[in-house]
Amino acid sequence: MEKVINQINTAKTVVISGCTSGLGKEMSISFANRGWQVAGLGKTKSKVEKMAETMGESHQILQCDVSCDDSVKTASRLIIKRFGAPNILINNAAVMNTPKPLWKIAANEFNHLTEVNINGVANMIRHFVPNMIKERKGLIVNLSSGWGRSTSPEVAPYCATKWAVEGLSSAMAQELPKNVSCVALNPGVINTEMLQKCWGNAAEDYQKPKDWAKLAVPFIEKLSSKDNGKQITAP
Repeated sequence: MEKVINQINTAKTVVISGCTSGLGKEMSISFANRGWQVAGLGKTKSKVEKMAETMGESHQILQCDVSCDDSVKTASRLIIKRFGAPNILINNAAVMNTPKPLWKIAANEFNHLTEVNINGVANMIRHFVPNMIKERKGLIVNLSSGWGRSTSPEVAPYCATKWAVEGLSSAMAQELPKNVSCVALNPGVINTEMLQKCWGNAAEDYQKPKDWAKLAVPFIEKLSSKDNGKQITAP
């Protein structure tokens, strides 16, 4: 993989969960190449090490399980100690269920989705947002989905978690002080590993994460307090 341009030309920091693959990986690279300090979180050690090498020493890539509150707490302290409160917090980490009717989804698989897709978002918010509020700055972007605003068969657990993210984001937006905002972002249909899990080869008909990030990152950069509470869709 080509290394990012490590020319930091801004004091702004973005924190991105699920940074070692898919949209999170490409957002991390794109933000870095646009001069941002990137703090990324990933669960798998080998992928975290590879991503850290790609990003370089100007950025901070840490192993973290977002579904574990203690893991997020430890990572957040390291990131805040180095960079301070983030300007943007992107809760991207998520998992997809095996496509099948809801009653055929095992309890442990359903629980895993809620632990990562809902609890993971809450854990990130719990440990990063207080510092953002203290600094009276920042944007929280909770990655949703088209399936957070509609439904399809055989993805009921995933739909449930993304509808939850939409509700969580809307309610949280009402709790935030001026100059701190929260949005739910539907990225659109992207050819990620998760989409391939659902659609197989049909996923190849859609844009790749790298191409998506080229438009999505500048779009996210322009979001502000006036967008607080909105249901946003990426270009």
